[in-house]
Amino acid sequence: MSINFADMLRSLLSFPDTLPTFDVESAPEDPRDLFVEWLAEAVDAGVLAPQAMTLSTSEPDGRVTARTLVLKDIDEHGWIFASRDDGVKARDLGANPFAALTFFWPQMGRQIRVTGAVRKRPRADGEADFLARPEGSRASAFVGHQSEPLESLEAYQVEYADAVHRVTENPSLVARTWNTWAVAADAVEFWQASPDRAHVRLKYRLHGHTWEHGLLWP
Repeated sequence: MSINFADMLRSLLSFPDTLPTFDVESAPEDPRDLFVEWLAEAVDAGVLAPQAMTLSTSEPDGRVTARTLVLKDIDEHGWIFASRDDGVKARDLGANPFAALTFFWPQMGRQIRVTGAVRKRPRADGEADFLARPEGSRASAFVGHQSEPLESLEAYQVEYADAVHRVTENPSLVARTWNTWAVAADAVEFWQASPDRAHVRLKYRLHGHTWEHGLLWP
């Protein structure tokens, strides 16, 4: 007998029975400080790839697209990620330079949502990020054609092998299309699940150069 798919989905556990608490009264003034605190707790709890995030952008016609990539840093300019400047993400941001980031750590019952304008960082930052990547990752950036139709896996393997050879021969080689981008956050929400579903939500909003924060209804 085939299982009812909707019933199967309803039966799945969302979070563990024991979850961390969220003391909103002691929340710092800057959401970046709270993010660093939560990230450290996720690392200590053994969460896999806690730096992974969903980057959501909108296409020129308004359709929204999303993909998962990793956070590279947080500084005074924003939440930094790296990408090609000839791919879909760059085209989206050229048409609408705003984006959303979503971090989700089910083991902790936590998610963090970041929204704001996106700006390309200086070329030197992109070069530094590129050279810090593993050799295989640098080689993949030289293959090109990201998100374009691929006729076969063999076609990719041929170009990738050639790219690995180029990188091996010249370790200082940098892809001219590689850049870093910063999301200048204007709102950051921290969401903590609760077993009784009285989830705690704390949202920071930027007013001028000052952050204000307050609770949201679950």
